[in-house]
Amino acid sequence: MAEASAPPQQKRHLKERAIDEFRRFIVIFLYLWVVFGLLSIHKSFVLAQRHLDYTENAFAIVNAFVFAKVLLIAEDLRLGKRFDRRPLIYPILYKSFIFSVVLICFHIAENILVGLWHGNTIANSFALIFAGGLKEVLSVGIMCFIVLLPFFGFRELARVIGHKEMRALLLEREGNDPGLPLLGRQ
Repeated sequence: MAEASAPPQQKRHLKERAIDEFRRFIVIFLYLWVVFGLLSIHKSFVLAQRHLDYTENAFAIVNAFVFAKVLLIAEDLRLGKRFDRRPLIYPILYKSFIFSVVLICFHIAENILVGLWHGNTIANSFALIFAGGLKEVLSVGIMCFIVLLPFFGFRELARVIGHKEMRALLLEREGNDPGLPLLGRQ
């Protein structure tokens, strides 16, 4: 009996897609881990000045992992593609805004689930999230927006000029490849 299996070309294509998706995930994860780690360290310093204990530093890696997956899913749903054919400033600003809203919404949902896990009601969890007021939620949203600007800036530049060219611009010396269209080269 012949085994029904995918042709080698299809398996290779699936493997390439999986590797590409993993690379995208790793880049997003590492960026978010650094950002969340720095924000967590900053928060611990601020609270330590007030002699308050803060032990959430370990959650930076978990949040980065979860939020990276959320961003990948949102990208796969083509969220933020509205201005891709406009000048780069528009998709960069738009994606930073849209993905900030997604992260804030997911953060709220995450805190509600954690509250439910600890025996709180949804209403109590909401009250804890907004204990600092709308100003605190908006400041977190603004920080997310600012933090995502360079992330989407680099990604949009790479989308327009090509990932290989972007890598070469960032990581190679100018004289390495005479055929590469580096900026400023005559």
